[in-house]
Amino acid sequence: MRNYKFYLFIFFTADYLCFAQTQLVNIKEFIPDIVLDIRYATPNNFTGKILYSLPDCFVAKEVAIALKKVNDDLKKQGYKLKIFDGYRPISVQKIMWDIFPNPKYIASPEKGSAHNKGYAVDVSLVDINGNDISMPTEFDEFTEKASSYYMSLPEDILIHRQILQNTMKKYGFIPSKTEWWHFFYPGYKNKPNFDIPFELLKEKK
Repeated sequence: MRNYKFYLFIFFTADYLCFAQTQLVNIKEFIPDIVLDIRYATPNNFTGKILYSLPDCFVAKEVAIALKKVNDDLKKQGYKLKIFDGYRPISVQKIMWDIFPNPKYIASPEKGSAHNKGYAVDVSLVDINGNDISMPTEFDEFTEKASSYYMSLPEDILIHRQILQNTMKKYGFIPSKTEWWHFFYPGYKNKPNFDIPFELLKEKK
């Protein structure tokens, strides 16, 4: 019993230390009015499974600061950000890879994704009242149509995609070539992958 308690203590201590090093923050603390549609906390995603225990979004602190600038800018244009996903535990990455092992859309858990570091976000546009704006495809539609460069789309949708891309890039984000909703933030390559449960992130202040 003593050994069990000792290893349990080491496990949770390591997780909290990892959290302190990553500076992962709850996006709601930086952007209280941000619209969240955390699909992996529901079965409404490409896996058909609930993968997150909480419908929250965590990202690295510098990413949160940049997202606030993006959202403030979008408001001046008549829009707001909606976030589908941010930090993703590496254990969830493994589940996704097992279901759809296509590196064009899902990073191998051996290498990890910028999501596993808190340095990537999946986002879309809504209007000032929070209503969805027409975009090229649904979230997690892994087709050619989801590419950031696919042009055979109605003019209004092309304009919406361009507004999202231009504003995200203005504050340092890098768009994915294959997914219009996916953006990286610089500096992620030298950051470690993490597997910290959402509950620990939620409780840590």
